[in-house]
Amino acid sequence: MKCAIHQPQFLPWLGYLNKISSCDVFVFLDNVQYKKNEYQNRNRIRIGNEAKWLTIPVSFKFGDTINQTLIANDPRWRKKVISSIEYSYGKAPFFKVFTPRLFEIIQSDWSYLAGINQATVEWLINCFEIKTKLLVCSKLPDFSMDPTGRLIDICRHVGADTYLSGAGAHDYLDMEQFRKSGLNIEFQEYLHPVYPQCYDDRKQAPEFLSHLSALDGLMNCGGGEQGRKILRL
Repeated sequence: MKCAIHQPQFLPWLGYLNKISSCDVFVFLDNVQYKKNEYQNRNRIRIGNEAKWLTIPVSFKFGDTINQTLIANDPRWRKKVISSIEYSYGKAPFFKVFTPRLFEIIQSDWSYLAGINQATVEWLINCFEIKTKLLVCSKLPDFSMDPTGRLIDICRHVGADTYLSGAGAHDYLDMEQFRKSGLNIEFQEYLHPVYPQCYDDRKQAPEFLSHLSALDGLMNCGGGEQGRKILRL
């Protein structure tokens, strides 16, 4: 059994979904420290010929975990996010198919960042018809505080014999600790696809913008079996 573990992100990129779809169990690592200016409360979409941020404003103090990080008490962000999506993708091929449920999620009364992040990930995997089992780390037993030890403990808890890691994890994983644990480790290999992106005149854009939110791929290419082609499955 293969397990992947990652912090919950807001409308993450295609590689995040590729990782989920490539394993049997995926664990939201929601009880680690929130990191400012990363992808935990924001992601990018294409507006015109530029990549622009969709951001959830948050309220936190240093040391707060992702599931302790509050969404800021400013209702205007919901309207801004929805308006940006409508402006960018309103005439995209699959806008009307998938956005009603997304807008319901955004407009719901969320208190904590982890909740809406997990909901947007679950929405995306449902759109792409990914069947991987999802778990939330904060709802599991306490594990080691050591970063590598925590990953090993989670894999053992869910019964996995293989950990699927992100490609960049070579820099911070304790490989010797993994070797001694008896667990196998695989590193994700995901080559971002190029696909037609809608543009101002709704013709194919003159230049492809890569590594946007998976929302971009979904709006332009669709979900299900057709959409999974851009996940490289």
